[in-house]
This record gives sequence, structure tokens and C-alpha cells, in this order.
Amino acid sequence: MKPIENQTYRALSTYTKLMRAAGSVTSRVHRVLSTPKLTISQFGVLEALFHKGPLCQKDIAEKILKSTGNITLVIDNLEKQSLVRRERDSEDRRYLTVHLTEAGTELIARVFADVESAIVAEMNILSENEQEQLGILCKKLGMKGGGS
Repeated sequence: MKPIENQTYRALSTYTKLMRAAGSVTSRVHRVLSTPKLTISQFGVLEALFHKGPLCQKDIAEKILKSTGNITLVIDNLEKQSLVRRERDSEDRRYLTVHLTEAGTELIARVFADVESAIVAEMNILSENEQEQLGILCKKLGMKGGGS
């Protein structure tokens, strides 16, 4: 077996640490979603509508990085729970906008506050400077966009 080059080893090791850290933090933060029995996707839809207002399904999918097919099912389930409602555009009947219901707004306001607190608690393991540095590095890594 060919020995791994230093650059390759460093890249693989860093990637593994990044994925493990992201997975661990995400898992701990999303524990607060078990009480209202929301999936991560359902939370994402409700949070997007809460902060952005009514959106079409395509825009919601883009905001929470899911396929439009997956979002349709998620919204169907949220609609069954009376947390969202779909409205057809009066001018273009093909266009559907998803709105939070009163119950959906009340739920996401409460749950978002819990998630926000959990995120702050997780990030407080890092100093302010470390959080700033991590944010800069994550943005730089995310903006790379593939390819070398």
C-alpha cells in the first residue's frame, strides 16, 4: 500500500474532524426538536417561513438545501398538522405559496428560541475570537465551490 502524502493525510484528517464536529453539534442542538416532534426538515421549513415570510416550495427547498420533491412531502406533513397552509396565486394558479398558520407561528417561535439557546451553548465552548475565526474559515471553505 502506498503511503499517504502529508498534504493528503492533513486534508483527510481535517475533513474527518470537521464532519465529526458538525455531526456532534448538530445532533446535540437538534435534540430540542424531539419534544415538539419535528424533523430537521420540518424545522427548516418552519424556520424559513418564520424569518422570510411566505415562500414558494422551490424557494423553501433552496433555503434549506433539500430537493423540491422532498419539500413537498415535508410540507404535506406540516399541513396535516395545521402548521402551514398553501395558497394558490390568484394571477397564476400554478404558483403555490406556503404560509405559516397561527399554530405554526406559535410553535416555531417557541422552538426557535430553544434551538437558538442550544446553538449559543454549543458555540460558547469557543472564545469570541475562535468563533469569528471558525466563521471565516467555514465561509472560505464553503465559497470554494468544488474543483481545485
